[in-house]
Parts: sequence; C-alpha cells; structure tokens
Amino acid sequence: MYRKWIKRLLDIISALIILLLLMPILLLLMLLVAVFLGRPVFFKQTRPGYQAVPFQMIKFRTMTDAHNAEGELLPDAQRLTRFGKFLRATSLDELPELWNVLKGEMSLVGPRPLLMEYLPLYSKEQMRRHEVKPGITGWAQVNGRNAISWTEKFNHDIFYVSHYSFCLDIKILLLTCKKVFIREGITQAGSVTAEKFTGQGNNNTWAVMESHRA
Repeated sequence: MYRKWIKRLLDIISALIILLLLMPILLLLMLLVAVFLGRPVFFKQTRPGYQAVPFQMIKFRTMTDAHNAEGELLPDAQRLTRFGKFLRATSLDELPELWNVLKGEMSLVGPRPLLMEYLPLYSKEQMRRHEVKPGITGWAQVNGRNAISWTEKFNHDIFYVSHYSFCLDIKILLLTCKKVFIREGITQAGSVTAEKFTGQGNNNTWAVMESHRA
C-alpha cells in the first residue's frame, strides 16, 4: 500500500535533490527574469490545496506588469513575452514550486492546483481532486495538459485520486520529462494558456477508462 508518509518522504528527498542539482540554473533564471520581466521575480498566487485549504503557490513570473493608458493591466497575450513563453514551454517557471513541496503544501505528483474562484463551480465529483495534495505535475498534464478540455482534465484528476500509487507516480514523472522535452500541450487553441473554467457542460458522469491504469 502506498502510504501517505511514504509519498511525503519521497517528495522531500526528491525536491531536495532537484533543488541542489538545479541551484545554478535557478539562480541564473532569477537573474534573467529580473532583467527581462522585472521584479519581483516570483509570482505568488493563492490556490486551493489538500482539502481545498488555501496556500501560496510560487512560480517564476512569465509576464510583465504593462498597463494601458487607463492604468489597467494589458491582456495576458500582450504581457507574455518571448522569454515568458520560453519559461512556460520548458516548464522552468514551475521550478519554484519545489519550495511548496518541501513545505508540505504540494506533492511532486497530483492534480494541478487551480484558481480559488473555481471552487464554487465544481461538482461533488470534481471536488474529489482535493482529496490528495496538488502536484507540480499530474495525470492530466501527461495526457494533454492545456490542450484538452476541462471535462477531460477532471476525468484524469479523479482517475489519479482513485488509483494513485508509487508506480503511477513514477510513470507520471517519466512521462512529464518526455512532455517537457517535446513541449506538448502547453497552450489551448485560442488562448495563451488554457481557457477559463466556467463550470458549463459539467456533470457527474465520469467515464475514466480502466485502460489508463499504470
């Protein structure tokens, strides 16, 4: 049985090793973000974690703070620079989330933490994604990421909650390395990232194929 304390121990050990190995890259990225995108170099946002308890997720910023003449922020597409797109395409912007892993707010593998504003829109079944800690990567990310529909994402999230295991986590981590290398599923058609979740078209019928099992 894949006990939570084993998963937590693996998270801590893995996050520490990755941080130590990538420390030179992290320092370089901090400098480049400050030069090309400005300060602060980190983007912090409140997201729902385990049992939907809020926490501050940290990432490298990928957008500028450009405003229009009225003082309003420009649309995301205009504030996302070429360097920002590179950070997203390579998932380098996600590296600071290793700190969230060390703090116990996230896991290496789990459903991605979404926006707080989405919580009231979830069905009872969709809320099950909060039965485990959110992850830096997950089953939905290696099965389409932002290129698939919200219904498909939630299907994959619930599948993971129902079937997560050591072997499935390892499979997801290996597939994540492959997806990052080929830069697949980064954006959704018509959006610089993914379309906004509105709760429309959701139902409690879930058809997650058992063939997805690792």
